[in-house]
Amino acid sequence: MGLRRQACTRNYLLFVILSVCARTFFPLFQLVGVDVMAALDMYVEREQWEKCLETAAKQNYKVLHKYVALYATHLIQEGSWDKAVALYVQHGTPANSQNFNIYKRLFVEMVNVAGMNNAEAYSSWADLRDLLFNLCENLVKSSDANTPAHEEFETMLLVSHYYATRAAAQSIKQLDTVAAKLSISLLRHTDIIPADKAFYEAGTAAKEVGWENMAFIFLNRFLDLTDAIEEGSLYALDHSDFQYTDIPYEVPLPAKQHVAEEQREEIRDWVLTMSMDQRLEQVLPRDERDTYEASLVAVSTGVRSLPCLITGEERAEGLGAETKLRVAGRVALEQKPVLERALSAFDHPADELVLEAQNYISEVSA
Repeated sequence: MGLRRQACTRNYLLFVILSVCARTFFPLFQLVGVDVMAALDMYVEREQWEKCLETAAKQNYKVLHKYVALYATHLIQEGSWDKAVALYVQHGTPANSQNFNIYKRLFVEMVNVAGMNNAEAYSSWADLRDLLFNLCENLVKSSDANTPAHEEFETMLLVSHYYATRAAAQSIKQLDTVAAKLSISLLRHTDIIPADKAFYEAGTAAKEVGWENMAFIFLNRFLDLTDAIEEGSLYALDHSDFQYTDIPYEVPLPAKQHVAEEQREEIRDWVLTMSMDQRLEQVLPRDERDTYEASLVAVSTGVRSLPCLITGEERAEGLGAETKLRVAGRVALEQKPVLERALSAFDHPADELVLEAQNYISEVSA
């Protein structure tokens, strides 16, 4: 009995040694022909990702995306979220619920990173937009259609579209008001994007185009948020400036300051100076609905309008024949003359970013 046990032990040790040797020295291209899944796993262990995906793509879509997800997770852990986004743009975004956390993480990483409020960031925002557009199109055809997860990803798609369109508009001085309107429209999504960063970008954009009343209110809110981050609580925030708007009160406390201290002090000085200007009206502008002009919800009726795809503003009504704007499977109504005028104004033949953004808007409104 003892001899048999010793023999089994020796055989087991020999098996382990041979397995290690095989993993170390056995040519993987030969293993692919014997056990392709074992070969793919060994590519992962050796971090030979390109070869892994090339081999997985020859199997089937399900196998490919198992390893795309593993590679994307690896890239996120390394801080290369932009490469993970590009990976899904290249290979598609399946509506697999086990991938949802990856897609959400990529969105969170992008909206939190610094240096993305400029024309140079367009390709990154466009990649995120395209990733989420593909995902939402796939969700429409899946068992997760019209679920809370589907709704959440469509909101993320709209936000990424605003960011991409803003970056395109920032490439041309004549479109600075379009960029400012998009920054302001993003404020209604501060429940899923960093609130301090959003109010800073909206306030500085409004300031640059001369909308001083809005700039003052947004930047004052920004300063309140920076103080709240330091204190670790949003409890002391005053919401009176945002009554009767669709800018949410209940937002997550940002985990960190998204604006450098030097810039925060510059804003503090500007707000202090403007607070002493008697000409300043410390109220948000209202329109014919007796509602804050950038709000989608009318105060008197509670009716929610659909946002313009170009500016994010409340859509104009009663201006002619209707055409359908399709955004990731959802149908919105827009007036054809408004759309045509907006696309015409947005066109600038000398600028590739604007043309690409216009092409996307035209495509989803087909």
